[in-house]
Amino acid sequence: MDVTSTRETLHRVAAHVLGRGRHRATGRFGLRAAPGGFATPAYGDGPEVLRVASGFLVHETAGGATYVAIDGASLGDLAGVADVTLEEGFSVGTDTPPAGDVERPLVLDGAAARLLAEWLLLGQEVLDHVSAALPREASPAVVQLWPEHFDLATHLTLPDGNGVNLGASLGDRFSEDPYFYVGPWSDARPGDAAYWNAPFGAVLRRSELVAGGRPVDAGSFRAARGFLREGLELLGWAIR
Repeated sequence: MDVTSTRETLHRVAAHVLGRGRHRATGRFGLRAAPGGFATPAYGDGPEVLRVASGFLVHETAGGATYVAIDGASLGDLAGVADVTLEEGFSVGTDTPPAGDVERPLVLDGAAARLLAEWLLLGQEVLDHVSAALPREASPAVVQLWPEHFDLATHLTLPDGNGVNLGASLGDRFSEDPYFYVGPWSDARPGDAAYWNAPFGAVLRRSELVAGGRPVDAGSFRAARGFLREGLELLGWAIR
């Protein structure tokens, strides 16, 4: 199972197909976790939705849908299905993945894609539960999948007025293993020093939640939620 190359393929699709598609119509490029992968919110007059689901790119417009398998298609093929133009410059931030050779066939490992989709849905559930337990003053932001770093994240306000990022990363240069993270905006790292195990805050890797390629389960959810709650409590929020 090749998780790294599959993640890199999906990252390019997220930024240069789904991100471009939404941005063309709305000026925004944030995505959402969705069954089997990720998707844009509905946009435009159609309305339109672009989805990556179970190894397919899906373009929905009004009552119709077009499907194309990502494995074996090129980025240019996918852009054509999504009605986006790759020739124009496009950025989702300083770490935008390169489009690369847009005519070269993509390779997608189905098992790895399922693992990453599963991670996104776990992340959405955990972030929603943690956000719902916070006082209103925390003002959590919408949970979005950001195509720059390819992580599902929100941010909120701490009692001292500083902010903190909470998220579920699909993996990156810091860790090839997907992980949950707590990233305070300030340099404060109160309480248990062992908790703060990353340069930007604290992380809990997928390999610490499940063994090998097994699917996540209720125990994974409880452990991930507990990890984020511990970080917020150390930073000053009493979680109900």
